[in-house]
Amino acid sequence: MSAVASGRIDYYPTHEHEGFKLRAGSVYPFGATLTPTGVNFSVFSSHAERCTLVLFDKGAQAPRVEIPFPPEFRIGNVYAMTVFDLDAETLEYGYRMEGPYAPEEGHRFDATKILMDPYARVIGGRDEWGRTPDWDDPYQHRARLAFDDFDWEHDRPLEIPIEDLVVYEAHVRSLTRHPSSGVRNPGTFAAIREKIPYLKSLGVNCLELMPVYEFDEFEHSRPNPETGELLVNYWGYSTVGFFAPKAGYAATGRLGMQVDEFKKLVKELHVNGIEVMLDVVFNHTAEGNERGPTISFRGLDNKTYYMLTPEGYYFNFSGTGNTLNCNNPIVRNMVLDCLRYWAAEYHIDGFRFDLAAILGRDPSGAPLNNPPLLETLAYDPVLAKCKLVAEAWDAGGLYQVGSFPAYGRWAEWNGRYRDALRKFLKGDAGRAGEMANRIAGSPDMYGDRGATASINFVTAHDGFTLHDLVSYDGKHNLANGEDNRDGANDNESWNCGVEGATDDPEVLRLRRRQMRNALAILLTSQGVPMLLSGDEVARTQHGNNNTYCHDNELNWFDWTLTETNADLLRFTQGLIAFRAQHPVLRNRWHLSGRDLVGSGVPDISWHGRRAWEPDWGPDARYLAFMLDGAHARGGRAQDDSIYLAFNAHWETYGFELPQPPHGRRWHVFVNTGMEAPHDIHPHGDEPPLDDSSHILVGGRTVVILVAKAAAEGNG
Repeated sequence: MSAVASGRIDYYPTHEHEGFKLRAGSVYPFGATLTPTGVNFSVFSSHAERCTLVLFDKGAQAPRVEIPFPPEFRIGNVYAMTVFDLDAETLEYGYRMEGPYAPEEGHRFDATKILMDPYARVIGGRDEWGRTPDWDDPYQHRARLAFDDFDWEHDRPLEIPIEDLVVYEAHVRSLTRHPSSGVRNPGTFAAIREKIPYLKSLGVNCLELMPVYEFDEFEHSRPNPETGELLVNYWGYSTVGFFAPKAGYAATGRLGMQVDEFKKLVKELHVNGIEVMLDVVFNHTAEGNERGPTISFRGLDNKTYYMLTPEGYYFNFSGTGNTLNCNNPIVRNMVLDCLRYWAAEYHIDGFRFDLAAILGRDPSGAPLNNPPLLETLAYDPVLAKCKLVAEAWDAGGLYQVGSFPAYGRWAEWNGRYRDALRKFLKGDAGRAGEMANRIAGSPDMYGDRGATASINFVTAHDGFTLHDLVSYDGKHNLANGEDNRDGANDNESWNCGVEGATDDPEVLRLRRRQMRNALAILLTSQGVPMLLSGDEVARTQHGNNNTYCHDNELNWFDWTLTETNADLLRFTQGLIAFRAQHPVLRNRWHLSGRDLVGSGVPDISWHGRRAWEPDWGPDARYLAFMLDGAHARGGRAQDDSIYLAFNAHWETYGFELPQPPHGRRWHVFVNTGMEAPHDIHPHGDEPPLDDSSHILVGGRTVVILVAKAAAEGNG
């Protein structure tokens, strides 16, 4: 029986090169794999004519040896070889590929380049964040081996029902880099572990991390034209290696221990009931267009890995120079292998796919009716319990929010929720009907997919923070060095009367109320809420809505804000706790607007200034709804009924209230028209209304009421 057929590597060599003993390797898995006698190397290229394995001692400028793959070591389009007696701890490796350089035909082979393995589990060469690289090094991003010896103990992915999630989007470095963070190793995976108590106190149960895999912060780096400060690739949406956690994010990265450090973070988050979702970028790579660097894919098999025009140029549906050819079977399998690896080896709970509409394009860029990659991911057995979330648009104009190919599995960042809430928040007229759909989980968009298909958000890393959404009418991005041309122009923001910083007490009071209004609606909407890190303490980017290039206080979480804006933090904590306490807010499927359990009222009902009479007219700037507690989780759970009124008009209005369930009274949970601490009340301490038939709701105010028995609250 052959070595490949038996799934093992025989122990004896058959070839030798410059003293290194070799034999034909196993074609699977791709990448570099430890064997009992050495290391198995396997790499794909369908158009290369020859392949050479290049071995380095760690950090050495010159290779230790270059070993051509004998022709008999190639099976199909895979070069596979086992090299005996290597010290895997000090080994770095790459490849040279020989083949045609014919860009017009899609080929860009260059045997002078040492290429990184796209399956590298560890990547060296950028071991410390911000340390200037040696630009003379012939091999900048160096593939290394990973050692799967981490002790997970009893850890496993948490599998929290998606309807119960409250997602917190954060950047690894930003979360702890500020001097006020008080951590031992700012800006690292290890430092986040020290902030787990804060995340628990906030109440979130899913940490969504912006890209954590290897990227080059020096890509397109340049001085700030105003300050001279170095602008960098800070966000990391430009992948060098999909399988490798970023060494510069690890306190132990200089020791090559980034794998264990990140696994330890995941493990501790799980112990504390917090899932981990990764932001993954399979739409493009750091190699850019035809003027970009050759790091890996371009030199291995350009025509396979990238979408190319008939003339051999790069399609740019990502807006960053190139587009991965994700529905090519080879690339599709790489994406699948990668996600399986993160799910199995790192216990990751879910993935958010950047510019996911690209994943549904064919090699010429046309949208596919049945994208094989999206279908494969939806039905993959290893990923069966992972959350899959799409950013359902791309830079090429394909917008699929509400129509993304879901296969019963995919959720979406609901950009239409964001836009509707922003417009209603600033008082645009005639938006009540659309706002009602968004609050209800967007049944007009996700009718057969359920409310949990909608990831609801008001802000995200890309755009204004919540503080800036109510403080700026326009973007202020001059610090990016692009003459304020970059970043979105359609922010749907309102500065509350003054652009930017002010000491006007009335403007500041209105801004505080508007932030509370947005959070109150977000956290009482059906679907899955997502918060941007720092919004709970009014973090500002001073009007910059595209801080992709700043490693400074524009992005860093200033931890002094937890004290300065403690009232907003307390308000957010209270809302998240309220959501957790009330299953009626967390339905997997859409509410029907009918009485399905015989309670006498519908599961959800809409109201206006008069009970049971919603106003969907062109001048309406208010909206109210009631959730019937008897219908919680389809009648399988009992809950309090909840009533919410949002008056986005600048004048106070009286609202007639629907009758609370028999034997209960309306109690006030939230009134954003009140100053702290009276804007929100702890569970069990909500004061009753004197009159449960009417309430006055101030201008630009949200009121949330809970129907409780008299013994349950004060009075």
